[in-house]
Amino acid sequence: MRDLEYRLFSQVRTFSSIAVIIAIALSLIFSQFLGESSIQWQVVIAVMALAIGIPHGALDHLVTLPKSKPTVMALFITIYVLVAIVAVIAILRFNVFGFIFVLLMSATHFGIGDAAFINEMDRRGGRKKALPRTIYAVASGATPVMIPLVNSASTDALAQVNPALIDWHQGFGQEILYAVSGFALIAIVTLFLSHRKRESLDIALLLALALIAPPLIAFAVYFGCWHAMRHTARLSLTLDSSQRAFASGDSQRAFTRAVIPGLPALAGTFLIAGVLALMGNEFNDDFFWMALVIVWALTVPHMAVTAKLDRSALT
Repeated sequence: MRDLEYRLFSQVRTFSSIAVIIAIALSLIFSQFLGESSIQWQVVIAVMALAIGIPHGALDHLVTLPKSKPTVMALFITIYVLVAIVAVIAILRFNVFGFIFVLLMSATHFGIGDAAFINEMDRRGGRKKALPRTIYAVASGATPVMIPLVNSASTDALAQVNPALIDWHQGFGQEILYAVSGFALIAIVTLFLSHRKRESLDIALLLALALIAPPLIAFAVYFGCWHAMRHTARLSLTLDSSQRAFASGDSQRAFTRAVIPGLPALAGTFLIAGVLALMGNEFNDDFFWMALVIVWALTVPHMAVTAKLDRSALT
């Protein structure tokens, strides 16, 4: 069964890498023919990528509270939603500190999740060469989160969420860009010299995506086609239905068992985003950005409840 789990992880990793390469290629092509200021094609690609990724966090209750009583489960879900609502309000209505807090949490969560994915894959592949976890986690988390938001093209994007967020970096945009890009380059070289060439390629792809693709596409493709897919693969190691599918020799079914229960969350996110988008001047009338705000906000409770899963994967 561990061979099937390893095969699934390998397929997911290949998918995420190909998705990033396609996103970079499409960004170069569409920017050339339609112009970098054209937003329609960016929104279409970004919404598709977000739609792929949103369901992955909807199974947190099954991982955190397996086989719990309905009342306990209802209380957990209520608290989870309330925390997400507070995060949405912090991003849309309060000062930049709420936004910076969510960014830092996102970068931390993404980096730890990516390192945990590689560690689980190493276990099933019998790989003995240790992964430099810290440098990989920091580079894989900070690169797709920070660089797109200090990109010059991110000004209009942030204005759609909240104009106060445009200068969230307090004038240190270039310094953040150089620091994160420089650290990513150091990570690429370090991983390569540590005989972790595939992980070195991972960081190189993320750096290219962050520097080349428009901010909308860079974050959405990373979130939906990279982080979420890898997290879903890890969920298949925990969910009973996925484990039964592995036991029967069907790795694809094991993956879908970790996706289908999360589909209602996709519909719910788009519904809430639509409601927020129609609320007039109090919130911006851009549907996509409302969906993105919800995704950012959901990272806060999602990170808290997946900490146990991440810790077990890294120890």
